Amino acid sequence: MRARRFSAQAGFTLIEVMVVVAIIGILALIIVPNVVGKDDQARVTSTKASLSAVANALELYKLDNYRYPSTEAGLEALVTRSPEARIFPDGGYLRRSPVDSWDNALQYVSPGSDGKPYDLLSLGADNAEGGEGYAADIYFE
Repeated sequence: MRARRFSAQAGFTLIEVMVVVAIIGILALIIVPNVVGKDDQARVTSTKASLSAVANALELYKLDNYRYPSTEAGLEALVTRSPEARIFPDGGYLRRSPVDSWDNALQYVSPGSDGKPYDLLSLGADNAEGGEGYAADIYFE
């Protein structure tokens, strides 16, 4: 068997390395701006979905009990039986206390404002009333 001989010139040239680095740089310029900031947008979308799921659980609670939970009972009335509940299914209406995508408790008030049966909202990224951008309150409509 013959041994292979390697040339002393094996490897990449400086120009080849520079071209690869330039291509990686161009890709980074295209990809990074499209990815940055999507985390907060995803959290808002996820929180809206959570609000919708909680609203569905509130409707099921009302079907069983002919009214929504009181503000005092809060959203915990969907997880554990409250004294005001006539009917409460095994396992509850929700498996755990609802939180937004920032792990802050959702806010619930019944009756709600403007004649609505309840207000359901997240206080947003800053967990404080008001705010702008991703820190703005997110209401279930």
